[in-house]
Amino acid sequence: MESIEDSFLSDLPDDFEFKSSENSWSKKEIIGHLIDSALNNLKRFTEIQYFEKPYNVIAYNQDELVKANNYQQKNTADLLELLIALNRQIIFLMKNQTEESLKYKIVLPNQQEADLHFLMEDYIEHFYHHFKQLNPK
Repeated sequence: MESIEDSFLSDLPDDFEFKSSENSWSKKEIIGHLIDSALNNLKRFTEIQYFEKPYNVIAYNQDELVKANNYQQKNTADLLELLIALNRQIIFLMKNQTEESLKYKIVLPNQQEADLHFLMEDYIEHFYHHFKQLNPK
């Protein structure tokens, strides 16, 4: 039986390093961006459990993180392994939320109010948006 990881990896194309322009991200850099997103959101999802509410969601500079981590030069298999491991923990954390914790109030960087449920749904939508960029079949 094929694992989720095997299915994920087998569906991805090989052109991970190609950049359509100097200012665009390669597929490796998109994976790196998803890693940065996972790291930042795992921190948020965890901190909201014990920080004072409403929890203030702090924005992060996605372009600078991709550059600073130099994902373009990193081994693709290592990037995918890290992305999968981080998302396993995020899924575990999501599955362990209660109706009460999903209602924890947050303040987004644009000062709009929402809740943990919104933040988690937004993370999933963001992930799939970029996943489609990796494999636009």
